[in-house]
Amino acid sequence: MTKQSSPVPKKAWFWSEPYPGAETDLHRIRSEKVVVDSTIERHTIAVLVDNEAGVLARVIGLFSGRGYNIESLTVAETDTADAISRITVVTSGTPQIIEQIKAQLNRLVPVHRVVDLTAEGANVERELALVKVAGKGDKRVEALRIADIFRARAIDSTNESFVFEISGATEKLNAFIDLMVPLGLVDVSRTGVVAIARGKSAL
Repeated sequence: MTKQSSPVPKKAWFWSEPYPGAETDLHRIRSEKVVVDSTIERHTIAVLVDNEAGVLARVIGLFSGRGYNIESLTVAETDTADAISRITVVTSGTPQIIEQIKAQLNRLVPVHRVVDLTAEGANVERELALVKVAGKGDKRVEALRIADIFRARAIDSTNESFVFEISGATEKLNAFIDLMVPLGLVDVSRTGVVAIARGKSAL
């Protein structure tokens, strides 16, 4: 009986010599790196929406569902004739995350316009806070002195406490509140940031 030989596998054909420029391409592939900007940026975004029930819940749900950060959020009706409300959101993230946030907001049905005020250019931001401080003696005097420096107004006063009203940039409010801590800070209520672009153009 003749023994049959096993089939010879087909040869895999390939270039035995590197093609011209192969070494250069290999060096480029090894040296190239995908650069991802991981810088955390703070952006103020204005959103015009229909003033109807559930709109704010949708916006908040978008942020919470995708793990986006909200540092501040304010909303109020700004056009009663057309029932349009303006939402101002202060958020932070990498440039890629900020772009995702704007894209997702634009997809919401009741949203008319989304504007990144930080990216657009110069804008004015303000926040208001009510700060309650309880103290006597030297601490009470010092609280009044610091309030005067920060142009905070005492809008309520008792024998043992003050309620100060202060407005300005977020950094200013943070600094004032930090200074009130050792002087008897009791409570703080903040409106959140409102912002508007400089110049003659509307949103």
